[in-house]
Amino acid sequence: MRPSDLTRFKQKGHPIAVLTAWDSLSASLAEAAGADVVLIGDSLAMVALGHATTLPVSLDQMLHHTQAVARGLTAMPADQPLLVCDLPFLSYQCGEDRAVAAAGRLLKESSAAAVKLEGAEPEVVTVIDRLVRMGIPVMGHLGLTPQAVHRLGYRRQATDAISQERLLDHARTLEQKGCFSLVLEHVPSELASKVQQALSIPVIGIGAGESCDGQVRVTADLLGLTTKQPPFSPALVDGRQLFIEALKGWVNQTRNQTPPITGNTHDNQ
Repeated sequence: MRPSDLTRFKQKGHPIAVLTAWDSLSASLAEAAGADVVLIGDSLAMVALGHATTLPVSLDQMLHHTQAVARGLTAMPADQPLLVCDLPFLSYQCGEDRAVAAAGRLLKESSAAAVKLEGAEPEVVTVIDRLVRMGIPVMGHLGLTPQAVHRLGYRRQATDAISQERLLDHARTLEQKGCFSLVLEHVPSELASKVQQALSIPVIGIGAGESCDGQVRVTADLLGLTTKQPPFSPALVDGRQLFIEALKGWVNQTRNQTPPITGNTHDNQ
């Protein structure tokens, strides 16, 4: 899979399935499920590292987990899903040179073929333009942007006419600057449909309705492994409880086993 394949999927009306992964095990599950794209999202800060937000994860940690994800893929390279890695907080907000160095390192030292970054502020747009010109594929992200949690919270975004028109303008700008696709998170479905129709690049939704060109989900949410579920991503199975019960069964079985009889030291002499 290459970034350009996603545009071809949109043109053919082929829905795009994106799953996140954070280690070799989750990557192998996503690949076996047939995901078109595996996203090493900075959500791993919460899913794998125990943080309350995505902000604390570092570039070194994102690289470490991306390398682990790549090792979990077993298909021939030509048949593997597209690997996209999130640029973590402060790896691209501090200028073009730093952003190019961060993104370049992810692509150079791992099997990632593209990076994702959030927002469409003038500074971010400048960074996207530079990355694309340097040959680094970029996936955009608008709507609820978790790295801006202290400003936006986790509530639905673009709920009024003015903010919706602004988001549509931002989406067009990201396409013009060369983004090969766009993640649209937690916005009204009517707006997502307008964005999908306005852009020639794929629009991949999460909590944005069914009119997008594809969907992305945090794998741990779908498997019911997280303690708090997003309202737009219900668990497919209660994985957490299922695994806890299985492990409890093993613990109880182990505790109830009759301990081996050990001979008296003096008797054995």
